[in-house]
Amino acid sequence: MNPAPPGARPREPVIAGQQHPTSPATGPVPIDAQEPWMRGLHADTGYLLYRLGLRSGQLFNTFLQESGLRLRHYALLRFLATSEGALQRELSSRLGYDPSAIVGLVDDLEKLGFAERRPSPDDRRSRIVVLTDDGRAFLRDTDEAGLRVTNDLLQPLAPAERDTLHTLLQRVAEAELDS
Repeated sequence: MNPAPPGARPREPVIAGQQHPTSPATGPVPIDAQEPWMRGLHADTGYLLYRLGLRSGQLFNTFLQESGLRLRHYALLRFLATSEGALQRELSSRLGYDPSAIVGLVDDLEKLGFAERRPSPDDRRSRIVVLTDDGRAFLRDTDEAGLRVTNDLLQPLAPAERDTLHTLLQRVAEAELDS
């Protein structure tokens, strides 16, 4: 990589999958973080959360790629790990996924042996989704890799700042779930 010429403004790194202007001679042109339109976006907390969410999703999906799963599957497994089972409609509302998406996700997890549908103890006409022993083992095996992904994403922050960020995001997420 060529070093920046003296006096050049810092450039924002190119994020995989993001569309950037191109130059026929040099390919993608990095976004200039000092451009007025970019400074405006970086002043928008919602945009920054969106960008970080995209990047986090990319990192997690890359780490999950070998297993054939995506972040949505992982979130569903994590939710099931905290419960004795859940109706598909509950999974949809708690995770914020479309009900039709939940059906496909559960189908995928059943094929891998990570989850299964069982009759609900409260209503034999309903079925609950439960995590299997293989699903629990998968989560245990991925804990360390998931932590590495998070650490990569939050590398610029000191440990105390990471804790503060997590606490604040958790508060916002919990308020969103309560509404």
